[in-house]
Amino acid sequence: MTRLVEIPAEKIPPVGGRSLIRLEEKSLVLFNQDGSLYVIDESCPHNGASLFTGKLEGRLLRCPAHGLRFDLASGCVPGVSGFGVATYALEQRQGRCFIDLSRPRAQESSQCTQLQ
Repeated sequence: MTRLVEIPAEKIPPVGGRSLIRLEEKSLVLFNQDGSLYVIDESCPHNGASLFTGKLEGRLLRCPAHGLRFDLASGCVPGVSGFGVATYALEQRQGRCFIDLSRPRAQESSQCTQLQ
């Protein structure tokens, strides 16, 4: 069952920005990278560090604690299969933006190993 939750308009970041969002029991980071929106879990799956302050390198986000890099679109760590941060689908309807919290996107192992 799909569980769409609306993102408040003031939480949509400008191009190049990010915002911390707490929806229900989740803490998420919403990125606006070159006009594309991405949403990931705020916590690094390695040791729980906040990814909110991570450095962006193109579409890759570097964890401030240990340097792991996560692709914003897939959640994958380049070259590693079966490990990554959860990402969530976004939907835009009539000028409003929604996150699908019903299930995080799985990290496709073939997609993860192809990232450079």
